[in-house]
Amino acid sequence: MNEVLNKRPHRRYNPLRKSWLLVSPQRTQRPWQGETDTSKPVAGAVHDPNCYLCPGNTRTSGVVNPDYKNVYSFTNDFPALRLDGDPIPAGPVTDSIASRLMKVEPEAGTAKVLCFHPNHSLSLSYMTVPDLKLVVDAWADETTELGAMPEINYVQIFENRGAMMGSSLPHPHCQIWATEHVPDEPALEGEAQLEYLKEYGTCLLCDYLAEELKLDERVVCQNDSFAAVVPFWAVWPFETLILSKTHAGTMPELSDKQRTDLADLLIRLTTRYDNLFNTSFPYTMGFHQAPTDGAKHDEWHFHAHFYPPLLRSAQIKKFMVGFELLGMPQRDITPESAAERLRALPEVHV
Repeated sequence: MNEVLNKRPHRRYNPLRKSWLLVSPQRTQRPWQGETDTSKPVAGAVHDPNCYLCPGNTRTSGVVNPDYKNVYSFTNDFPALRLDGDPIPAGPVTDSIASRLMKVEPEAGTAKVLCFHPNHSLSLSYMTVPDLKLVVDAWADETTELGAMPEINYVQIFENRGAMMGSSLPHPHCQIWATEHVPDEPALEGEAQLEYLKEYGTCLLCDYLAEELKLDERVVCQNDSFAAVVPFWAVWPFETLILSKTHAGTMPELSDKQRTDLADLLIRLTTRYDNLFNTSFPYTMGFHQAPTDGAKHDEWHFHAHFYPPLLRSAQIKKFMVGFELLGMPQRDITPESAAERLRALPEVHV
């Protein structure tokens, strides 16, 4: 079957979003000869006096950062969401075309910034497992603390790495947005996982990971607790999915061993990314976990998505245009080929 899939255009189904992807492998029948950037990443400064996130520096709000030694989090000085202030009224309740098509709802929430490390030049791929384990613990603590707020029903942790992904601050950090409503992407995934559980009596992602580990075609790397795979339905050229090997719905449910293993896998995967085109690899990464609405969510399986934009080199990125915007996502490089390339890369920076 794979020989056919590697030569002919076909559609692949994404069970997490209940959507389809067009794969066109016939467009890349020759061996990979894409350009690579041979320049080496230049070690940056440990402390940048002009960085708003470095220890002891003053942010644009006038707040002075403490002289933090490991992880540091604070409420965003320019948050996308607020818990206080005058509420926005809901849309009109009258039965009219406007009330059907121009809906407005208030949205309470908060947004935080979490600095990974005081060292300005570090990224996930250059951190040590013990240091990154502290970040994983902080992610779990923030999920618990924010999720306990009565206004909050979902906690979204994400990192935009690199200017190409719109990151305005190079200091290693992520954002944590806590929202009143479950955002669209995790909401879609939650619906799909619940439907699967009701129909088959098992977890969608538990079943999926078991198949991936058995086939071993799209697995990039793994350890005792987690596996990184290029998903069968991947849209971005080198997209990956990190899945926990045992069923857990949220990050706070992970054991100490699992958190250490998550740190280990994040470093191993992001190092491979850096080695792919010999550059500090840009991406958007985020964790999807069960809502914090107080309900039981047996259907939810904790996982992380990596969406990197690079296609053929450190400068050439994948754009979603044309058919992909107007029709459906499409890719040329098969997920199997992408996994093979990532799997073959060393886990130390070269």
